[in-house]
Amino acid sequence: MKEILKTEFDKIVQNSNFSKKEIEFRKENLNKFIKDGFPTKKNENWKFSDISQIIQNNIGELKYYNDYFISKKTDNLKYVSEFDHNKIIFVNGKLEKIDFKYEEKNKIEILNTHEKDQELRNTNSLVALNNVFADKNHRIIVKKNYSLKKPLIIYNTTNNKISSKKLNLNLNFILEENSCLKLINISDDDSRSNFINNYYTFYLKKNSILKNYKIDLKTNKNIKYFFNNIDQEENSISEIFFLSSGSTFSKNEVNCNLKGKFASAFVNGIFSLNNKKHHEIKSNINHLFENTKSYQLIKAVLGDESKAVYQGKIFVNSDAQKTDGYQLSKAILLNKDSEFNAKPELEIYADDVKCSHGSASGSLNEDSIFYLMSRGLNYQQSRELLINGFLLDVVEKITDPEVKNLIKNMIGIKE
Repeated sequence: MKEILKTEFDKIVQNSNFSKKEIEFRKENLNKFIKDGFPTKKNENWKFSDISQIIQNNIGELKYYNDYFISKKTDNLKYVSEFDHNKIIFVNGKLEKIDFKYEEKNKIEILNTHEKDQELRNTNSLVALNNVFADKNHRIIVKKNYSLKKPLIIYNTTNNKISSKKLNLNLNFILEENSCLKLINISDDDSRSNFINNYYTFYLKKNSILKNYKIDLKTNKNIKYFFNNIDQEENSISEIFFLSSGSTFSKNEVNCNLKGKFASAFVNGIFSLNNKKHHEIKSNINHLFENTKSYQLIKAVLGDESKAVYQGKIFVNSDAQKTDGYQLSKAILLNKDSEFNAKPELEIYADDVKCSHGSASGSLNEDSIFYLMSRGLNYQQSRELLINGFLLDVVEKITDPEVKNLIKNMIGIKE
């Protein structure tokens, strides 16, 4: 693998106009990945999955260099029709379209550069691999005192012209003081057997608000890894929601740093899995300042031989007095072969805090099903009603009404 990586790296250097500084940064990350390799179960964050074996079983040998000359038509892309929105479209890892037609142009700054965000040099090996082969860093800045009039939807699509590739995205969002961004990520995959590695960073300045809804619903055979780093200043709010369902394997990581007083982070999500799908959410909420708050609620509905994993950690620094941290995960297992693993953690070094965590899993209550059938519903309708009620609690945490209704329609929740 070492020689393949070096050969593929030479290709990207030869075919790109990188600065000397950028080449050195990419080399540094290449050496880190060669040294560390793909994470294994020996790594605590990956104790429930062997990503290298998953790639080998589902893809085989990866091709790391993407020349981007493959057909990138967007004609068949299905856009969200429920409400007006701004668009950014990526096809096979390449930026195809940016459309902020509903916004004041001087309030949104867009930079597409080969220069990467170099602050997270010491993070995990998959982020290092992204830093090596991602084409560009796409940076979006929401200017001070501006709230987007319409949501921004990023369509990340792949087509059947590409296979056995490692596809990378590297996006950086900066929300200046008193700004607001509603961001929806939608995966629309027609390709199969690719490893998609996305790296998002968010910088929330004082009094800014981020609402980010990540949707992976369409069934596909890709292997996906997403790393999200969020840095928050005073009075900022982040709201992250995952709908995790479509891919063969998916892992979402959130590393959130609450660096100013009254900063708040909300991480909610739904696993809806069948067949042999394996999905994970890993969250680290780091309370680094006093009077910060976090809330995490994850629910899973698992059928067939599917597997879901939630690893959630609340870290409270010694200076972070008056911290309020909450974490809960629950799962319904629809089949004896389905599996839910939870690893809740509290690491607290302050003495004036309010923190809790919990986890529970089980099957549908047969008594409840019997009761509903006695009221005129059939067995399938009774199951669906109980599942909808179980998931509704998470969906109701979505604070944007348009997105809330969109998610309800996607997963078939009827009230």
